[in-house]
Amino acid sequence: MDGNGRWANSRGLPRSVGHRRGVEAVRRTVRAAIELGIPYLTLYSFSSENWSRPPEEIDDLMGLMKRFIRRDLAELHQAGVKIRVIGERDNVDPELMSLIEEACELTRENQALTLVIAFNYGARAEIAKAARRLAEEVAAGRLQPADITAETLGGALDTAGIPDPDLLVRTSGEMRLSNFLLWQNAYTEFVFLDACWPEFGRELLEEAIAQFRARERRYGGSSKRSMA
Repeated sequence: MDGNGRWANSRGLPRSVGHRRGVEAVRRTVRAAIELGIPYLTLYSFSSENWSRPPEEIDDLMGLMKRFIRRDLAELHQAGVKIRVIGERDNVDPELMSLIEEACELTRENQALTLVIAFNYGARAEIAKAARRLAEEVAAGRLQPADITAETLGGALDTAGIPDPDLLVRTSGEMRLSNFLLWQNAYTEFVFLDACWPEFGRELLEEAIAQFRARERRYGGSSKRSMA
């Protein structure tokens, strides 16, 4: 969800206004995902590298996260949304952490949509943590090195039990992953949109899905079109 600050700057507005409009885009997108029957939606809300931003901007982002949970949790729960949060829990405000845990616990049986929030998340740290977990299992004698496979490592990631993404959408014209789901995106289709995140909603989501559906996914195999 990129471009909140650029959206605000281009209109002569404070970055905080861009972040607030970004929260509105989250609401629109979650609603659209439910209406379109999308089973999993993952939002990169705050990366582990975002701590380098100015303290006042970080405080504003944390406050927005708290207000989003307090304001929207009941509606999300009623709509059948299951909330799952991936990322490190270090350096997170205890009040916010308590709200996150409450949201996950309240909605854990819901099935309409699994909303995965990548918060204080970095893919390299996630992979390193998974490797460390497996190394500890080997050291304890509960696992043999030869038993470590791609599936074993995948099961030790924060996203264990969540399917790999079919489609990744990045807004604001940036064309990079920025340390997001590096393992899981091995065969994901990418769509890069020039629109900034505060402009995002159902129309742009459907545009991205249309691009996805027009592609042939080969997973390393030969093109069926070329063989026809």
